[in-house]
Amino acid sequence: MKTNLILVAAILLALASCSKQEPASPSSTTAASTPAAAPTAAPPASAPAIGQVEIVSELDITPGNVTASKDGRVFASIHGMRRGPVQLIEVTGRNTWVPFPDESWNAKPGSGKDVLNTPHGVLIDGKDRLWVIDHGNWMDKPQPPKLLAFDINSRKLAYRHDFDKTAAPAGQILQDLAVDGDRGFVYVADCGPDPAIVVVDTNKNTARRFRGHPSLQAEDVELVVEGKPLLFPGEGGRMGPARVGINPITLSSDGETVYFGSMNGTSWYSVPARLFREGASDADIGKSIARVGPKPLSDGAATDAEGNHFITNLPDNGIDMLTSTGKLQPLVRDERFLWADNAHFGQDSWLYVAINQLHRNPIFTDAEDRGQPPYLIARIWTGTRGQPGR
Repeated sequence: MKTNLILVAAILLALASCSKQEPASPSSTTAASTPAAAPTAAPPASAPAIGQVEIVSELDITPGNVTASKDGRVFASIHGMRRGPVQLIEVTGRNTWVPFPDESWNAKPGSGKDVLNTPHGVLIDGKDRLWVIDHGNWMDKPQPPKLLAFDINSRKLAYRHDFDKTAAPAGQILQDLAVDGDRGFVYVADCGPDPAIVVVDTNKNTARRFRGHPSLQAEDVELVVEGKPLLFPGEGGRMGPARVGINPITLSSDGETVYFGSMNGTSWYSVPARLFREGASDADIGKSIARVGPKPLSDGAATDAEGNHFITNLPDNGIDMLTSTGKLQPLVRDERFLWADNAHFGQDSWLYVAINQLHRNPIFTDAEDRGQPPYLIARIWTGTRGQPGR
């Protein structure tokens, strides 16, 4: 009897010990990433680690910008600096994709009015519309720029705006965009020779151009990636040191603040969106622009529901986080992040990023293209409240 009691006690003690064990956390898909300190609150034990990287797709064509819907569908433009057989895709697997919205829109660039020529910025709004800015450049014969929206479920065209030369003059590079689908306003960054924010009122189907402010301009700072200072075409197409103006642009969760910064810039700025909505003068808009905090040299950014900004860091192969309190800190460093082009949130805290080795392209090197597939779509767990499409 004494032996049986000892055995029962041992079993009960073992069961109690098992019940106190922490659940195993999911393993990271990369040992090269370096997560930042937790933002405002530690994620639950079942969540991925902050800064965890997962590779969504490995592609033989070059994603330009990527966006994810609230139900997990992933879409990407194909970068006009390294063209492929299509211009816009839905990612269907690790190495697979289909043309979006269909093959006719992905016909040969320049072959018709209803064709995607050089789509760049893509973003899904809360109404499941995929917004696409097509600047039409980087072609032997540039095409007129346009803003499109497709319903991702029906694949039908939901909106179209064809820019005139006042809003989008010759030489424009309309590329990143932020969308207020509820109020009907789209904010587009033009990083061309005359940097500007172009605002489209989708209710009236009109556009206005805000230009000339110092915050839109490139700073005189060297963009160095993989140890090499990059070049960029300047006046007359001549190559010179890369100095690119406004590039990433985002919107606050309430749609009331536009955030932006230059690619060759170390400052992140804000401006009240209502000034654009109400048709304020350029002077009043300029006086209302404020510096939010520091930023790395970058090509893309996303803003979460808590007011944190996630900005691609081109020189350091990663993503930085500018907190809502103005502190800049690394979120991830990963040797595979060779030119993290853009960033948009998908489900939960997953931040989707296109990685396309753009710095190896002739437009930045004035030499042969050294890009090596696969080109990547990755996602990073931020531990914050993301907003799909933001």
